[in-house]
Amino acid sequence: MEPTAGRPAGEPLTERLAAQWRRAGADDVRIAADLTELADLVAGATGPVLVSGADLVAHTAVLKHLATSPVGPTVALVLTDPPAPGQATVREERGQVVEVGAADPSGVFGGALRVGAADLPALAEAARRAAGTVPDVPPSDLAAPAAPGTAGGGPLDAVDRLVAGLAARGTLIFAHRVRLLVAHRVGDEAQRAAAEAAVAAVDEDRAELKLSVKERDDFFTTFFVSTWSPYVTKAAARIGIGPTGVTLVSVAFAVAAAVLFGTGGRPALVAGAVLLYLGFVLDCVDGQLARYTRHFSAWGGWLDTMADRFKEYVVYAGLGFGATHAGFRYGWALALAAMTLQTVRHMTDTWYGALHDEAARRPKVVSADAGGIGGKLNAASTRVQADTGSVSYWLKRTVVFPIGERWALIAIAAALFGPLVALVAVMAWGTLAFAYTGGLRTLRARWMRVPVLTTVDAALHRDDGLLARTLPVARRPLLLAVLGALGAAGTLVWALLAVHGGGDLPIWVPVLALVLLLGAAQGSRASHDGSLDWLVPAALRAAEYLFAIAIGVAGRAPAWLIFGYVLVLTLHHYDLTARLEKRQSAPPLHAATLGWAARSVLLVIGLIAGYASIALATLGAYLLVVFVASVVLAWVVLPARARGGVRSPG
Repeated sequence: MEPTAGRPAGEPLTERLAAQWRRAGADDVRIAADLTELADLVAGATGPVLVSGADLVAHTAVLKHLATSPVGPTVALVLTDPPAPGQATVREERGQVVEVGAADPSGVFGGALRVGAADLPALAEAARRAAGTVPDVPPSDLAAPAAPGTAGGGPLDAVDRLVAGLAARGTLIFAHRVRLLVAHRVGDEAQRAAAEAAVAAVDEDRAELKLSVKERDDFFTTFFVSTWSPYVTKAAARIGIGPTGVTLVSVAFAVAAAVLFGTGGRPALVAGAVLLYLGFVLDCVDGQLARYTRHFSAWGGWLDTMADRFKEYVVYAGLGFGATHAGFRYGWALALAAMTLQTVRHMTDTWYGALHDEAARRPKVVSADAGGIGGKLNAASTRVQADTGSVSYWLKRTVVFPIGERWALIAIAAALFGPLVALVAVMAWGTLAFAYTGGLRTLRARWMRVPVLTTVDAALHRDDGLLARTLPVARRPLLLAVLGALGAAGTLVWALLAVHGGGDLPIWVPVLALVLLLGAAQGSRASHDGSLDWLVPAALRAAEYLFAIAIGVAGRAPAWLIFGYVLVLTLHHYDLTARLEKRQSAPPLHAATLGWAARSVLLVIGLIAGYASIALATLGAYLLVVFVASVVLAWVVLPARARGGVRSPG
């Protein structure tokens, strides 16, 4: 709770805000006399800079949350208050400020923002232009246009001109909304007194604990985890356990559950289900603890993403072993199918999210052809998402088979019916969810017509290596990738039938499939600007995994070995997607992973030579060593070398 007693009457808001920023973690608080001085201060900064006007009354926690927000480097405070004269209206989509001075605003700029180091030159230029010190800026540019989206059409306040200038320069600005806590911009003493009273009326610590829970989560997590996990979060904070420690305990629980699922027997299955549930609770607690303590790090975010997938796939392995041990011949095959399906689904989730984020920054493109089926689906989805708590809202969030529902289904099915039923249930629901999301997203993406792979290093996220880059260029990368995946799938089916019948797979079959894969690799340097080219990475993952499984089956490699090889591939590919989501650079040793096309060639050579198992084991071990070495380099060695130049926000 923000204290008010003992404060000198009429204490300037500037002094109060300066003290609050220090408590929020700023290590060097300065008060600029004007925008020109601010521009000079920014020009000398080397790390993130926090900027606020002198009219903000808020909990210190609001400022701390803004200063430590993990959503992106540059973040603006956004309020739901009606705009006052001089305040900039904003429109946000998917957590991004897509327009300042909007005619149809979703909020008003809260008078405070954090600017990342890479955006400081743009901030300095915006400050100088807003101050009128840049010669080529006419005086009329310093006032807001008389438009419905501005507060009265008059000149904007200094800090509002800054955020408008940043937006005009194309800076990616994320929105930080205030929830449960209090923040208001005030224009006179009466407004200040009312705002301070509102601040004093809120228990700040209790609000922060509630804020540690995601505002919108899935059905199972909302009603069966988040109702009591905050108590675990607060206990962990008191004990001094960090988010990384909670993540590691969660991994241990999942591994123990996998072992119990593999052991079999009703007591072991029930115990495994309980451990799996508790592990998922801890999986939620690590994020809640990070939000409650404001201990965010790139390492923690990366580890959480990687641990989630490792835990899930280790559980699949336990179920596959358990089903096989119980007498079902194809237990490992089901586990492999579940892992492959889930990974391809995750790849489409990642790139569809990236597509939506890019579309949010291009509102004019998205608004075209609103009467088409894609536009109608988009409007319907928006209405359902806005109707929080309705039956349609929960159905939409549940049908896509999110992680909470997956873990709940596995725990219940394994405890009641055994590993085989659990795997079949995961495959059935996962397939339906993939068909549902894939169909609707394809229609919406065709309506959006927004290329997303053109905004990133497409070769990196395709996981192309030197071989793919040396092949001739071919157009239509999605068609080529789909053909490669179909060829791999056909090879796998043929291999399964041949082995089941006691024969061998004709060697020309995997060679022909390899030709199709190399054809898909020819799309490496092609333009990925089609409306559906965001599906290319997922199609390539499917092609490589199915082909590797086919090689293993044809070479009669042990099922556990094939599973282990594909698991290593998934870790490598999740590393790429985690870095995409966290806006990080490529893994340090990415070139050493050879690329998916070269890996497929090596496996075919191993099959032809009669050493498919050795090829899978050797290449898998090599990739695992490269992955571990890359992790050590990225998160231990390189940060240690650069540690001296890091500064706290100031």
